[in-house]
Amino acid sequence: MLSKLRSRAIGRASLACLSSANPNIQAASVQQCQKRNAVSISKRDALMTTLKEQLKVSVLQEISPDRIKEMSLDSWSAGTREQDILASVNSLDLDVEEIFYNSAPGILYQEAIENEKGSAIVSSGALACLSGKKTGRSPLDKRVVDEPGSNKHIWWGKVNVKLTDQTFMTNRERAVDYLNTQKKLYIVDGFAGWGAGWGKKYRVPIRVITSRAYHALFMQNMLVMPNKDELVEFGPSAKEKPFVIYNSGCFPCNRQTEGMTSSTSIAVSFERKEMVIPGTEYAGEMKKGVFTLMNYYMPLTPSPDLPPADRNCPLHASANIGKDNDVSIFFGLSGTGKTTLSADPKRELIGDDEHVWTNEGVFNIEGGCYAKTIGLTRDTEPEIYDAIRFGSILENVVYDETSRVVDMNDTTITENGRVAYPLEFIPNARIPAIVDHQPKNIILLTCDAFGVLPPVSKLTTDQIMYHFISGYTAKVAGTEMGVTEPQATFSPCFGGPFLAHHPFVYAEILAAKIAKTKGANAYLVNTGWVGGEYGTGKRCSLKVTRQLIDAIHDGTISDMPDSDFEEMPIFGLKVPKKQIKDVPLDILHPAKAWAKSGLTPAQFEATAKKLAGLFDSNFKEYAPSCTAEVVAAGPKV
Repeated sequence: MLSKLRSRAIGRASLACLSSANPNIQAASVQQCQKRNAVSISKRDALMTTLKEQLKVSVLQEISPDRIKEMSLDSWSAGTREQDILASVNSLDLDVEEIFYNSAPGILYQEAIENEKGSAIVSSGALACLSGKKTGRSPLDKRVVDEPGSNKHIWWGKVNVKLTDQTFMTNRERAVDYLNTQKKLYIVDGFAGWGAGWGKKYRVPIRVITSRAYHALFMQNMLVMPNKDELVEFGPSAKEKPFVIYNSGCFPCNRQTEGMTSSTSIAVSFERKEMVIPGTEYAGEMKKGVFTLMNYYMPLTPSPDLPPADRNCPLHASANIGKDNDVSIFFGLSGTGKTTLSADPKRELIGDDEHVWTNEGVFNIEGGCYAKTIGLTRDTEPEIYDAIRFGSILENVVYDETSRVVDMNDTTITENGRVAYPLEFIPNARIPAIVDHQPKNIILLTCDAFGVLPPVSKLTTDQIMYHFISGYTAKVAGTEMGVTEPQATFSPCFGGPFLAHHPFVYAEILAAKIAKTKGANAYLVNTGWVGGEYGTGKRCSLKVTRQLIDAIHDGTISDMPDSDFEEMPIFGLKVPKKQIKDVPLDILHPAKAWAKSGLTPAQFEATAKKLAGLFDSNFKEYAPSCTAEVVAAGPKV
């Protein structure tokens, strides 16, 4: 015990670099690499291996308390901010030999290769890593602490399962104990949300503590990294305490603990501002954990007492902006074309996955992108393919041991191979990823494998809320084992697993903001099948869909009077009466497309009623919290 206490005391003194009783305290500092500040702090030996010259980091040096006072800390910021940051880290009660803080990519590459099995630099310069047994998220293991300050806001049920504070603290203690057994820890301080201008009042400071270098680089890519002047927001004198993620994913939780159903847990306490992740090394849990936090906080800001139109709306969507500052938002589940359609050479990309719509404009929550790699080629997705370079993380991909060339079609490990890269790796990305303009085009993407929904339709306010809450797309045969015919998939707000409030809360805010914004319109765009369901019809070509998206962007559709639309039977959607650009009517109208394929009106009606019934069954869960008008906006069964 005496040894443990002594070790802890020395470790804390080493972290804080403040103890005058120990003149040999050492702190290892690394030259700032753009926005990233790298620090390794060791109680045993701060003189780490000198990194190669091309990584452009300085040789580590011994720094005494007197030397700290003499030094100009401009590379960090004014005053004793380095001491503040380290003191803040120290307050987390961690007792380890070495801590790496916001380290440069080159350092984290070296750490991963030396210490994490399966890590390697591939031919493109990216770092390939493995996430262990879990190669995807574990949504059934998500838990939220039932606390007085937040429980009235939470949408309790299968998405947000209640957890007692006692169980959370048990898991937290287990996680911290595990982290304290490690010789090295990696700490990342960053923001959820871009903070240029007005964005500063909405961004949330996040601190990630993990035992894997790969996790640290991943989160440095996904968070918005602070510059030297912003580090004060993570120190002990900061106005707002950072939200802390304890990632002990290499160590399981105790499944005998009350409320646990497996060895994995993703548990969040909004009052403690902490998240604990044991039992999974899949990095995507941290990314979506941060999104869950924003889904909780944003609808309550600037104030929960404001009308819906004036509250912030988190969006599980991509966003881009045109030369006339017209912002488009693309909602869509996997396989709907969200990433492809938002990557438009004529428009700047704001972000590919998570945003917030405020009264001031739109900002990207993330500092990077997290894309699937299966089937990826330069021809199909050139921007993403070329982003796989030094500084990027490749997760669970297969590469040739000799050439280190990645095989994007090899799914031996998983079909969910991923790449995480900074947003600035995309040539036409808007940096900083924040715009002072209101969205004009809200596009709900679906891949309807039943061939019933039109390629484009204009939505009323109530239809926006209905289809946003429904979050529909479809799986087709061959995408998953056991799927032999089209299967409807519904995910509320196109991001059900990450919601904190009831879906109606988000839908009400979204619809109110659209109604408030002059010239804003919403559309349902089907990138799925036309001329019949899967197996009979064919998928709508990307060329056709891009023409329709262009028609939305250039005002062709929005400028059409109501008399140029007709209401589609059963679903009540407003469909254009005339050809749009080069897209003929027999594609725009599903029933006509079925007839052109030799199918009868009765066959189309039967399939349409079948899909309408699926919509109706799904919506029963949400109907009690929705207005009668929203419920009535759904298809008529």
